[in-house]
Amino acid sequence: MGSLRALTALLLALSLSGCGLSVPADPEGTLDGARGGELLVGVSHSPPWTDARGFAPAGTEPELVRSFAASLDARIEWEVSGEEHLMSRLEEGELDIVVGGLTADSPWTSQAALTTDYAEATGPGGRTEKHVMAVRMGENALLTALERHLLSPEAQGTVRESGLETSR
Repeated sequence: MGSLRALTALLLALSLSGCGLSVPADPEGTLDGARGGELLVGVSHSPPWTDARGFAPAGTEPELVRSFAASLDARIEWEVSGEEHLMSRLEEGELDIVVGGLTADSPWTSQAALTTDYAEATGPGGRTEKHVMAVRMGENALLTALERHLLSPEAQGTVRESGLETSR
């Protein structure tokens, strides 16, 4: 059954590529613009995931974003602010990624595309929280590239080195 799905997906991708479409889609060119260019990243203060008090953001998620940007040969332009402001800027296309301790239970799912979870932590009341990052809706090429990076052995090593649990 899984091989039938994979074959169907491959045939669909090949047929769409003949129409000038690429899968995953990058309608605003976000991923292409970041390659060798600039990645616009919003960060809200949420230790240990993000520490936005210093000159440059620190913590697990900024480190993951830095390694992702390096894989694209991209410079990072950081914007530090509150989560609500950052999500508005993301929705308007003024940011590419938002980090700040977001979880899979995030209330922002109507304004942003969330990555697959890449780490777990114990939250309030002992509840397991699955951590994610946010990208602009529709920018599936960026989302896919970021997810691949977050689940890579290198990124999962960064998560473990931070004393956090990986999701995979």
